[in-house]
Amino acid sequence: MNLEIISRHPKNKRFETPLLFVHGSCHAAWCWDENFLPYFAENGFDSYAVSLRGHGESEGSQNLNWTSVSDYVQDVLQAAINLPKTPAVVGHSLGGLVVQKFLEKNVAPAGILLAPSPVNGMFWSGLRLYFKNPFLFGKVFLKQDVQIVYGTPKHVKKNLFSSDADDAKIAQYTKRLGKESYRAFWEMIYHLPKPRLVKTPLLILGAENDIIVPPKEIGKTARSFNADYKIFPNVAHDLMLERGWQTVADFMIDWLKKTVK
Repeated sequence: MNLEIISRHPKNKRFETPLLFVHGSCHAAWCWDENFLPYFAENGFDSYAVSLRGHGESEGSQNLNWTSVSDYVQDVLQAAINLPKTPAVVGHSLGGLVVQKFLEKNVAPAGILLAPSPVNGMFWSGLRLYFKNPFLFGKVFLKQDVQIVYGTPKHVKKNLFSSDADDAKIAQYTKRLGKESYRAFWEMIYHLPKPRLVKTPLLILGAENDIIVPPKEIGKTARSFNADYKIFPNVAHDLMLERGWQTVADFMIDWLKKTVK
């Protein structure tokens, strides 16, 4: 599989361990390159972001709608084994589930999950979203098209960002959001992680204003993994693109300094 990899490298490398970032639903590697990749490189990390199959410039768009979470795990494995050293893995939302499943069979120096699909699945969170937007999600089910959730800047802002987010940037991001696997969308409900199989140290981060993965779900997931966790105030689901992204990144860097070489 030909996968898009975006990389940023430090002028003064401080850490042996590279970072591999995995995006969430309808995003691609670009969402990490907006802020995180250059910032982590400035702080001494070799930083890479993969576009999962069917996303960004990666192959696989023709069969995307029935691509599985396990397929995405294979993409992360392919990206990881082609790096000079075993990376710490960072996953957001659906990418957080992919990283959880990846770590069941692969040990990494560290893992960080941002607003990840919860350890007990997305059923209850998804049900709440459905009752708040029955017409919108009805169209998703009818057309089997997850991208409908993020089809307009208004929907993107409501679902992914805080109310004071920059509207001009949200309009740009809306144009860059793409299709998502309908199968993986459903697998977030029943293809659940197995914390007992994960030996990698984890940090789990959530957002106070997240309507997709509320803070209490972050807490449940962290306790299941016996992981460190933190909830950031005044931000929403897309932590890496919100105005407070640097606070999130600095917290991650401080944790990584204590965890990896």
